[in-house]
Amino acid sequence: MYDLLRKPLLFFRRYYHALWLRVTLYALLSLVVSLVTLVLRHYLPSEWTQLIDASAVTPVLTILASSMLAVSTFSLNVMVSAHASAAATATPRIHRLLLQDTTTQSVLAAFIGAFIFALTSIILFRTHLYGDEEAIVVMAITILAVVVIIIAMLRWIEHLSQLGSLDNSLDLAEREARRSLTMLRKDPALGANLLTPDTVLPENTTEIRAHKTGYIQFIDTRSLNDCAGDQGLIYVLQRPGQFVLEGSLLAQASGLTPEADHAAIVRGFVIGATRTHEVDAEFSLTTLSEISSKALSPGINDPGTAIDAITRLTALFWQTAQIEPTPKLRAPRVFCPPPASHDLFHAAFAATARDGAGCLEVCTALRRCLLALSEAPDTEFAEAAQEMAQRALDYANEALPLDSEKRALVAVSPLGKTWADQSFSTTTEPTE
Repeated sequence: MYDLLRKPLLFFRRYYHALWLRVTLYALLSLVVSLVTLVLRHYLPSEWTQLIDASAVTPVLTILASSMLAVSTFSLNVMVSAHASAAATATPRIHRLLLQDTTTQSVLAAFIGAFIFALTSIILFRTHLYGDEEAIVVMAITILAVVVIIIAMLRWIEHLSQLGSLDNSLDLAEREARRSLTMLRKDPALGANLLTPDTVLPENTTEIRAHKTGYIQFIDTRSLNDCAGDQGLIYVLQRPGQFVLEGSLLAQASGLTPEADHAAIVRGFVIGATRTHEVDAEFSLTTLSEISSKALSPGINDPGTAIDAITRLTALFWQTAQIEPTPKLRAPRVFCPPPASHDLFHAAFAATARDGAGCLEVCTALRRCLLALSEAPDTEFAEAAQEMAQRALDYANEALPLDSEKRALVAVSPLGKTWADQSFSTTTEPTE
């Protein structure tokens, strides 16, 4: 069942993190509550409806409506300012992750929902659709709304202390990179067979070409498998995150029946205007790397942030290397290329190696971490790390002004090696 729903779940996750969705749902809930109140009055004891009249509820609703409108406007201004600050100090790509912040969305939705409830109730009282019979119900819902607003404000105050900060941007980028990199490690072929250099493609194949220009955001291998039928085979030639032009070659197919729906095969490739994080680990790593690169710009000159990003990326790769791939073959008639470890390491470290080549502290941290990753249990990761470590050393040899700094950089030991490991790495015979 999960396999059948994978693509719908992907889009649900994408829209679940959209700001407009929560606000719309809270607004609709407020309208529904206001209308349900008209029904509830018929089930309340008559002595309850006499406890509170409309004149007691209307002032409270007026205060609630005016205050929630001001708070919502202020909160939106704060959110926009925080996003702009994060984009300026970290990377413009962090804006997409900040838009997925569920805390901000829930708080804004609660404020706007309370405003719509209060405004709707006032209108219903003024038009006499509400009377004294509904006043007790409206007051009870208002008290509940106030409790929800107080909780939302407390969450908002706590959240504002981190929103838009550099640490918050690093945390968001690291969390998204960990999720996408872990998913990629567990299932590198997206549920299909691995397309490797040893895979022999048939001589006669049908070319599947892109129907639009943009980035490949998702490849629905299960849908492609259904299109292949019982005899067909589909060889995917692109990975999510690749930019393709209209008419570019996406895949090659063989053995398709005359009734095969070629348009359905093309629809198996979700192409959009921007890259997304769902199954594009390289893009997630690039976002974290851009924070490091921007911190090294002359206008900011913050090597500490670059070193922080380097260590976070190192931890991500090291933890990922410990995960055993557990691919589930959901599309046996489809072949998909795995991600290249070289491309992942390039996305994560290349910009920092280039832009931080003239800073010994950054070069040392980068070389130390890459040498540690070169000892990872995954052979491809180890080779990619060793290659990137050599590239970083070449950059540094061109940029560092002092020979002593260059020699110190060459002598750097891998991360995790202690003074004792270096001092007593060789055994000596005891003297008589």
